[in-house]
Amino acid sequence: MVSADVARNIVGIIGNVISFGLFLSPVPTFWHICKAKNVEEFKPDPYLATLMNCLLWFFYGLPTVHPNSTLVLTINGIGLVIEGAYIIIFIIYAAKNTRWKMLGVLAIQAAFMAAVVAGVLVGAHTHEKRSMIVGILCVIFGSIMYASPLTIMGKVIRTKSVEYMPFFLSLVNFLNGLCWTGYALIKFDIYITIPNALGTIFGLIQLILYGYYYRSTPKKGKNVELPTVLTKNAVTSGNVSVTIEK
Repeated sequence: MVSADVARNIVGIIGNVISFGLFLSPVPTFWHICKAKNVEEFKPDPYLATLMNCLLWFFYGLPTVHPNSTLVLTINGIGLVIEGAYIIIFIIYAAKNTRWKMLGVLAIQAAFMAAVVAGVLVGAHTHEKRSMIVGILCVIFGSIMYASPLTIMGKVIRTKSVEYMPFFLSLVNFLNGLCWTGYALIKFDIYITIPNALGTIFGLIQLILYGYYYRSTPKKGKNVELPTVLTKNAVTSGNVSVTIEK
């Protein structure tokens, strides 16, 4: 019979794979942004929230804070690199006011993270206390990360269009929350359970919205060159008459 530790490790590895897919799921969106050289109606909120979430979970997984958390440490280290790349692209192609707002948020995040690291390492001297302090922060910011698509969900409801809420991102978000909730429940960790349970719920809501509004999303038409017929009278009179042939 598989022990709880082995089962947890297996689920954790699956969670790492799904989380990696979650981090990569916006790639088509950013490929579109790079081609268009414009962020259009896409929002930076989810990427800023995810970056902060990865920073905190990376800190939580360090041996000095919460020993034996290699799976948490590795996937969030990878997430930091990927989310950083997304944010750089967003800043490059965003409007000037959006760019400055993002830089302001990043500065606040950096200052906050520096204060957390210094406060925890200097003020808390046991793994239990450090895990509790950082874990509570992870719950708060993990919940914010999973709730950040609410801005997009509101836009979907207002416009009755899922154009700016990618299906793959919503699906992987749901699966990621579900898997890490299972991981946390096998050997109960309340700090991992709460934000990922919320992520499962928000991901499910996104999928329901996608299914409901997919049909009402305007389809981008293709430019079709229609044949024209120039009448003899039109040419001789100096006017052009165009007839659309079906």
